[in-house]
Amino acid sequence: MPVTILDGPLGTELLARGVPTPIPLWSAWALLHQPEVVSAIHRDYAAAGATVHTANTFRTKRRQLGDGWAALAARAVTLARAAVPAGHRIAGSVAPLEDCYHPEASPPAPGPEHAELARCLADAGVDLLLCETFPHVGEGLAAVDACVATGVETWASFTAGPHADLLSPEALADACAEAARRGAAAVLVNCVPAARTLDFVAPIADAVGPLGVPFGAYANAGSVDEGMGWAPAPQAPARYLAHAERWVAAGATLIGSCCGTGPAHIRALAERFSGLDALEEDR
Repeated sequence: MPVTILDGPLGTELLARGVPTPIPLWSAWALLHQPEVVSAIHRDYAAAGATVHTANTFRTKRRQLGDGWAALAARAVTLARAAVPAGHRIAGSVAPLEDCYHPEASPPAPGPEHAELARCLADAGVDLLLCETFPHVGEGLAAVDACVATGVETWASFTAGPHADLLSPEALADACAEAARRGAAAVLVNCVPAARTLDFVAPIADAVGPLGVPFGAYANAGSVDEGMGWAPAPQAPARYLAHAERWVAAGATLIGSCCGTGPAHIRALAERFSGLDALEEDR
């Protein structure tokens, strides 16, 4: 099966380029103050080999931005579209309403707010809606329902967090299967340390295999001492790639990277997997 290369993170890449990401706006701050850096990051991921690019809408919500939220979400989509080649796909990010590492902060009725953002992103012309970094299964599924209702292709990605302990591998796989049953066209795990991600990919493969839904992963760099990211290190992309090869061997076909990584990691993935079909045919 061909491997689709996703892009890498915006938030930690903005920080790496000297752009502040203050709470509560986080990466959305750059849309207001340094949009040219957002565009440059998208361009760099495209040059590295990514063909699916997530617009900077992780925090473009009414509860963080007030009345100007919709215009900023649309601007994020426009910036991404203008920065990458024609034919590349733009994903609109639909993320937890509160903190993606604190599932206990999830509000009791998140559906209407996710529906509001999903409709805005659909109207802005995204190619797909990516419900991402959900540690709270109920909220993640509410986001999936809201996105599927727009008629735009929807992907769902859940996280067990930076310590891989917010969801068990089995619970995350069950969430992926339920998202697929609700209409998600692809399911993923993201923002789990790369060294722990295979623990989640394998159960996802078992859970969604009978459903015929593609799955994948985009992991974070783990702890600094693992040498896979957060600071310049010549071997970091290769170390990340070694883990990604195991995800692909387990059946994953959607591969990117998350916090602490950057364009060099995406380039390593693209160089390794761009000729995957030909290599498999030769065997």
